[in-house]
This record gives sequence, structure tokens and C-alpha cells, in this order.
Amino acid sequence: MWKEIAIAISQATGEKFNADRCQAKSGGCINQANMLSDGKRQFFVKTNIANCLDMFVAEAIALKQMHGTKTMRVPQPICWGTVGETAYLVMENLELGGNQDWEAMGRNLAAMHRVTSDRGFGWDRNNTIGATPQINNWTNDWIDFWQEYRLAFQIRLAKRKGWRCAVPEAKIYEAIPKFFRDYQPQPAMVHGDLWGGNAAFINGEPVIFDPALYFGDREVDLAMTELFGGFPAQFYRAYNGAYPLDAGYRERKNLYNLYHILNHFNLFGGGYGSQASRMIESICS
Repeated sequence: MWKEIAIAISQATGEKFNADRCQAKSGGCINQANMLSDGKRQFFVKTNIANCLDMFVAEAIALKQMHGTKTMRVPQPICWGTVGETAYLVMENLELGGNQDWEAMGRNLAAMHRVTSDRGFGWDRNNTIGATPQINNWTNDWIDFWQEYRLAFQIRLAKRKGWRCAVPEAKIYEAIPKFFRDYQPQPAMVHGDLWGGNAAFINGEPVIFDPALYFGDREVDLAMTELFGGFPAQFYRAYNGAYPLDAGYRERKNLYNLYHILNHFNLFGGGYGSQASRMIESICS
């Protein structure tokens, strides 16, 4: 398999690449990751079963679009395809580490969020959030998009996995409009899965990766940065200095993070189900 991937890298880069080392890399729970090297050049390779190719294609296109904004550094996709029963995505290998400039992370993310779409909310293709399908049908109304393609989709999956909530599903959707009485979000380019594990630095330069990209309310990214421990305070200060958040963000972030907690239940089960139920009770109160 690695020989075939090395050939694909050679064709994509126009320079002969003979991989002589393959080193397993840690960090992901959905895909396998390796670093391929020929002694001079290194590439980061994600692999999964062959029918996951569409997931890798969507990720590659997202990375290209994010790179094209010239706002935030992301790993450059090199090539992708299948070898036998394995799908792969090759990207530049970034040596993460060194200084952490969280103010730059905030400013750069704010700049990316200023990239908008004239087609409404959604994206040109569906992708994944973790291993879960993420539907991105273009929609003019943000409430409709969030209800149908984010919450309702995850709730249907969760119910099939045995999740039950004391709050009727209809009441959840009836509660959503109250969060938008004085707020009309614009369709911003969002990372879509921006927790601490998908953000890093190269000697101070911010890098984000593993996107679940679409055009949505920029607050979804800010909300998720707070979900699992939060980013440092200087990140939020710099973001707000560059692109101030609406005063209602504090009330909406629970609504936005419900999507990710439901997804974690669908992926991992356990206590995420009861956490989702508590969040719903708060949203509907």
C-alpha cells in the first residue's frame, strides 16, 4: 500500500518520492495516521476503509478552501484515493510545537469568519463530524438549517441508539427561535469542529486542521472552543477585538454545543446522553 501511495505523491508533486520510513502518529480516534518519509521529505497520511474516501475528499476540498482565504494556516492536501480496501489522504507534514500565540489564533479565526457565502448556510457537499455524516444542504434560513441538518439529524441518530429525553422533541424546536429574536447571523466560513485537539502552533503561527467545514453562524466555532476546557483568555480577547461577538452569544452557545454532545453520544455513548438531556432542559426552560 505505501508503495502505491508514494507513487501517487510523486505524481501529485512532480518529484520522485521513494518512501523508506513509515512512522505511526497518534492523535486521532476516527482514522489511522502515519508519517511517510524518504529521508528528505515527509508527508502526513490518513487512512481508513475504502468507503471513507468521500470523507477524505471533503476534507481535502475544505482545506483548499480554507487555505484560499489567506487567513488561517492549514495543512495542505497533496493527494487522495484508494489502494485496495484502504482510502487515504496525504497532506503536508507540519512540525507542530514551539511558542503559542493565542492572540494570533483569535485574530486569524476572526478573519476567516469574515469570509461569507452568497448562497446562504451550508456547503457544496456533505462531509462528516467525526465519523458521523454532516448534511450541508444550502438553506436561506439559519434556524431552519440548524434545526433540520444539525439537531434533528443527531436526535434521530441518538434515538436509534436508545437515547431518550424527558423533553418532547417538538418542544426543543419550538425553543430555538427565542435565541434569535434580536440576532440575524451571517453565513460565515466555519471550521465546524474547533476544539483544542484541532488547533496548534508552529513556533507561534496558529494552525487548525481536521475541519468539518460549512458556512454557518460564526458563533458555532467560538462555542465549541469552550466545550472541552476552553482556549486561553487571550484568544477570546483578540477575537472580540477583531470581530466583536453579539451580546446574545452566551445564551446561544449551549444550543450550539448540544449538537456536538449529541454527536459524541452517537459516536461514543456513555454519559454524553445524560449531558445532552440536561442541556436540552436548560435550552427549553
